[in-house]
Amino acid sequence: MLFDNWSSLLRAALLAVLTYGWLVLMLRLYGKRTLAKLNAFDFIVTVALGSILASTLLAKSTTWSQGAIALAILCSLQWLVAKASLRWPWFFQLTRPRGCC
Repeated sequence: MLFDNWSSLLRAALLAVLTYGWLVLMLRLYGKRTLAKLNAFDFIVTVALGSILASTLLAKSTTWSQGAIALAILCSLQWLVAKASLRWPWFFQLTRPRGCC
């Protein structure tokens, strides 16, 4: 079967548009660092963003507001880690792979 009913397709389409717009807004607010520099630490955040996005779009038990808050919190944490890495060299070393920088 391709789909259960039209309402589930409409829900997925609407959530895809809303969540995509929210994710773009979050990435614009928090900057390129959220996705651009893919060391191991950043890769984990990128995978987590994708997981939250998929859950928000496809899991009926996850509301859009839950997904939006999760995306915002994850982007905020990534921003805080980036700022702390710039401020404290020991924190920078903690979030970088060995032998880097």
